[in-house]
Amino acid sequence: MKNIKDGSARLFSWDKTCKSPEETAAFAKDLASRLKKGDCICLEGPMGAGKTTFTQALAQGLEIQDYVTSPTFTLVREYQGRLPLYHFDLFRLEDMDELDFLGFDDYFYGEGVSVIEWPKDFYPVLPPNPLRIEIEVVDEKSRIFHLIQEGEDLVMEREEDENIRN
Repeated sequence: MKNIKDGSARLFSWDKTCKSPEETAAFAKDLASRLKKGDCICLEGPMGAGKTTFTQALAQGLEIQDYVTSPTFTLVREYQGRLPLYHFDLFRLEDMDELDFLGFDDYFYGEGVSVIEWPKDFYPVLPPNPLRIEIEVVDEKSRIFHLIQEGEDLVMEREEDENIRN
């Protein structure tokens, strides 16, 4: 983890290896316990990396009872729990103006947490300082999650609990 405390932007960066779907679910649920209104998580990784699966476990951690599905053809799905979850899939969008036209700021700056799949081309119009999670596929069951966030209110520093880093 890197923190720069001299007045410049702070950078948080670390890797979490999960060797099974169960470890991935536990990691996502633990992460959900740290989330608050307005948080934005951007999930990057190849097709089949587990972005939606990760979001399903995150939703369980937010006490969402509904089954979470990929919003591929609807662009966004909304779920109610401890905090609302706004689950986006930007794969089919072609330019940044589409997000503005569709009123996505209402979600990004609303009462819930935004999880965005395929954010790569849209960072300039997304909320500042999202928690970026790059998912690397190791094998059929194992994943390495590369977490990166800049700014003042870093999701992973909200609690002193080190369990999530083990």
